[in-house]
Amino acid sequence: MSWADRARVGAYGAAACAAAYGSMKLAQALGANALADKDPLPPELHERLLARDPLFVASHWVLAGAAVVGVIVALATVRPWGAAVPRRLLLMITLTLGIFMIARSVGVLGFGFVGDTLLLTGVRPPPVEHATLARDLAHWDLLLWSPFFLLWGACWTAAGWRLRVAREEAREG
Repeated sequence: MSWADRARVGAYGAAACAAAYGSMKLAQALGANALADKDPLPPELHERLLARDPLFVASHWVLAGAAVVGVIVALATVRPWGAAVPRRLLLMITLTLGIFMIARSVGVLGFGFVGDTLLLTGVRPPPVEHATLARDLAHWDLLLWSPFFLLWGACWTAAGWRLRVAREEAREG
């Protein structure tokens, strides 16, 4: 598969991941559990999330809307109508999202492969009063969320790479 084809797959993959994530957040905003009990949050925030605190309900609506924008941005990198959007802006957005999501999956932001592994191996002990919950959430993050964000970030990065290469080819041609 050529780099151009991989980048195209990356753009569609980013759109698909955004749609999946947005669907989950929309379901949560409308009252469904939809993996809400698996969100790797500190215990106090986890309880507020499950109690449907208005702040969390509002955040689900915002994230669902952001996911719709994400689908549009991802598709703008490969669809003809996306030519109306400045390439430099799309490049900045796709690469920023890709780097942020990869950093989240690795554990730079506290969650991710590194943080979960440290917690599960006992190198970073969980809070004593919530040890079971912390371990359960770390398992879910390690097996579901971190791989998902790594895939999503890789897709965004590939979409950005496509824009970068297309921009360089346009300059040369």
